[in-house]
Amino acid sequence: MALYTTQEALDFRAKARPGAVEVIPVKPCRNQKDLSLAYSPGVAECCKAIHDNKDLVYAYTGKGNLVAVVSNGTAVLGLGDIGPEAGKPVMEGKGVLFKVFADVDCYDINLDARDPDAICAIVKALEPTFGGINLEDIKAPECFYIEEKLKKEMNIPVFHDDQHGTAIISGAGLLNALEIAGKNIKDIRVVVSGAGAAGIACSKFYLRMGVPREQIAMFDSRGHIHAGRTDLNEHKREFAGSRAFADMAEALKGADMFLGLSRAGTVSADMVRSMAAYPVIFACANPVPEISYAEAKAARPDAIVGTGRSDFPNQINNVSGFPFIFRGALDVRATEINEEMKLAAAGAIAALAKEPVPDYVLGAYGVSSLCYGVDYVIPKPLDLRLIEYVAAAVAEAAMKTGVARQNVDLASYRESLRARLKASRARVEGVVQSYGW
Repeated sequence: MALYTTQEALDFRAKARPGAVEVIPVKPCRNQKDLSLAYSPGVAECCKAIHDNKDLVYAYTGKGNLVAVVSNGTAVLGLGDIGPEAGKPVMEGKGVLFKVFADVDCYDINLDARDPDAICAIVKALEPTFGGINLEDIKAPECFYIEEKLKKEMNIPVFHDDQHGTAIISGAGLLNALEIAGKNIKDIRVVVSGAGAAGIACSKFYLRMGVPREQIAMFDSRGHIHAGRTDLNEHKREFAGSRAFADMAEALKGADMFLGLSRAGTVSADMVRSMAAYPVIFACANPVPEISYAEAKAARPDAIVGTGRSDFPNQINNVSGFPFIFRGALDVRATEINEEMKLAAAGAIAALAKEPVPDYVLGAYGVSSLCYGVDYVIPKPLDLRLIEYVAAAVAEAAMKTGVARQNVDLASYRESLRARLKASRARVEGVVQSYGW
């Protein structure tokens, strides 16, 4: 049964105040002195201080807690190329998640631009305003070029969540699934359906985790990506195997993992039955996965199955990663989000799944228990402990790899994250209630 109707989804954004976010001042403006301090002439003192020392922009403005969600609407959710206006509700929604889960402020920047260099020029010019850039819903292969160029040219974190968020969450689930199955990551064979931004990024992430390159078989809309094909771009060529599989059914025989980032109905029950013992099946097409959770479990009761849906176990949901990854990166003023920080995030998410689950999480999902095992290899997105696990791990990795511009004491930092989130959620709830929700 659907959790909502089409009209409820429309009313949710239209009721009381259009959209999903608003900007609220955090300084008073009650009298003449307040006005003079909030704006002219008092603001000039901050301007002069920052002019003398640009680093003071973090002390006197919100830059250090402000992320831009940048999109041109060319690859929105499961909707495809719908343009920046139609994509804006998604970007506003991303702002809600940043704030609610990690107290990160967010502006959505929806660009009527398709040329990759033009997008890069616009985003690079935004660096004085933002502490980080979250690229979102930009189609492949342009998204790869845009992210790599901006990472080289900007001195703040640039992170394409469609790529790395999915990779980190699925990577965390894979770590735990392999532990439960008693398998070594260096021995597994992986089949990937979908060679877009997420499919390629996940595959690259699995390589860094230890999966041998020759043991990843990737499929795009034209079939298996192999060395004999002449229609491959540089990103797909990286995963062109020496062996050519006739179809996915052949590739899945004896495979240990299936990762689906493509379309509904790609995988059959017979294909699942042909996989190795304790197969990992992450079917992430939304809203209908490549094979349903029920079908996969019926075909292989020993399977560890995850989807992109919240109404089944092991949801591969990027909200379990990106708010906290940026939180940790912002708090140490990292110049980038590097591979070590991504791996640390995956490890922290995997570790949290092994901890006892609080009652509030059970209540939020209407279940009596959740225990580490085949149906719980990834923490639930509404587990508020994610901020202290993931943000602290990311901050620690940034400091260890030399990309942090300031250090934090990790024990004190974890405590401050708990207090910060509690206070932030109370403020947000007050605003939401004021609109009648």
